[in-house]
Amino acid sequence: MSPSEPAPTSPAEPFAVRHYRRARAEVAPFARGIGIAVVPAVAWAVWASGPGWLTPAYVVLAVVGAALGVIDARTHRLPNALVLPLGWTTAALLAVAALGTGQWGSLGRAALGALAYFALYRVLYQVSRRGGIGYGDVRLSVSLGAALAWHSWGTLLAGVFAAHVLAAAVATVLLLGRRAGWRTGIAFGPYMLLGTAVGLTWARLSGW
Repeated sequence: MSPSEPAPTSPAEPFAVRHYRRARAEVAPFARGIGIAVVPAVAWAVWASGPGWLTPAYVVLAVVGAALGVIDARTHRLPNALVLPLGWTTAALLAVAALGTGQWGSLGRAALGALAYFALYRVLYQVSRRGGIGYGDVRLSVSLGAALAWHSWGTLLAGVFAAHVLAAAVATVLLLGRRAGWRTGIAFGPYMLLGTAVGLTWARLSGW
């Protein structure tokens, strides 16, 4: 079995157990790299969130995002076993944050932002079938869009813009260094995650 293939699970197992086994199988081959990435990611999450009611959502996004970034960079895959639970958990933790802070408008904007980011990447997926946006990126956009739009529409735009600028900058360097060609596919998930970190950092520094 290759490192990018999850271990098989038994249909007789409870859903939660099967999902946990799949997630563990995805993470295990890259555990060392993920462990290294998680430490600064969690430190950033605690700082960027205040800390406060948003801290749990930020920390989960940081931990799972670090795992997804490492896996995608190595395999060009964003496994459903991590992406889908991230979406559910982000939604639940943002709802808890709204309950604790009374910011129901922010929760509504987060939901709309998730839909907007998803719609954008769904379109990009349709028009860039050759090594561009993968459907894992489309699924990941829901969680990232919610986290960004919680703060403001400007934060969402900043996160999306930063992701594409970072990806374009790295692609340009690779092309100039002849380490990639025009048809070379790049893993876009890490840039989406970094762009989100840029957007949320900007929100923290600007007070949005």
